[in-house]
Amino acid sequence: MSVFTFGETAIALRGSGPLRLGGSMGVSIAGAESNVAIGLARLGHEVSWAGAVGYDEAGELVLRTLRAEGVDVSAASRDCGAATGLALFEPRLPEPTRVHDYRAGSAGSRITACAVAEAFSAARPKVLHLTAITPALSRTARSAACLALQLAAEQSTMACLDVNYRSQLWSSQEAAEVMREWAPKADVLIASDDELALCLPEGPDDTELRAKELLALGVGEVVVKLGAAGATAHSAQGRLHRPARAVRAVDAAGAGDAFAAGYLSALLDGAATAARLERATATWAFAATSPGHWEGAPTRAELALLGAGMR
Repeated sequence: MSVFTFGETAIALRGSGPLRLGGSMGVSIAGAESNVAIGLARLGHEVSWAGAVGYDEAGELVLRTLRAEGVDVSAASRDCGAATGLALFEPRLPEPTRVHDYRAGSAGSRITACAVAEAFSAARPKVLHLTAITPALSRTARSAACLALQLAAEQSTMACLDVNYRSQLWSSQEAAEVMREWAPKADVLIASDDELALCLPEGPDDTELRAKELLALGVGEVVVKLGAAGATAHSAQGRLHRPARAVRAVDAAGAGDAFAAGYLSALLDGAATAARLERATATWAFAATSPGHWEGAPTRAELALLGAGMR
């Protein structure tokens, strides 16, 4: 298996306006890790998602959607004692969209370290992809993610950590406590410029200096998302920047996950840093120009539409 990932994927209900006014809602699924999994699968990579869902119709939709997108869900678990999570998305302006989460005690938050260890061993992946969302869900989910990082180190599996901080799930102090322990274990660390502070003790408010500090701590690559300004990769070989693609953004939800999928895809293909950033900014643009969390993720053939053909 090329990539192994896990985390909570919830049912996503998206309205066209204020929830208090009622109306119809579109039904889909949403989860940072499964968004990345779908993005990688569309680019031709073998991906295993080992999250947990409830024994309910919502869980069936999650698994059915991922299977349909070519993601291996054979290691996913079902929890008969908890429901699949729910997220309501309320567009108020083109940006931002308000999110209302209903997933306390959900099946996804109750994933166990034992289940993850078994799934990881079966997958024998080249890359482990984690986000800082999973450890925010519960103690058991945090333990599962910690064990996955440990197994990756023991088995020489590349670890990719996308900070993906969600303030509605935990405080910045809690997130910093975990990220400062995890970040040095990452071969690839992906973060927005303001998220880098969570990965380091107090220091200068300078993105480049923070990236250098993380490299000194042992991070292999620090990839910084800069929104409309593009993205910059920092490594022992130096600093490389690529601008964002000039597109008309429709929905930013899932765009960061698409960026991670593009970067990892090029990394798996053995591409150099410049090509990784080119593919990542292209997949980012595709996602931002389509509504939904993963629906706009491109296929390999579609990358050429933005001049980012596979190299």
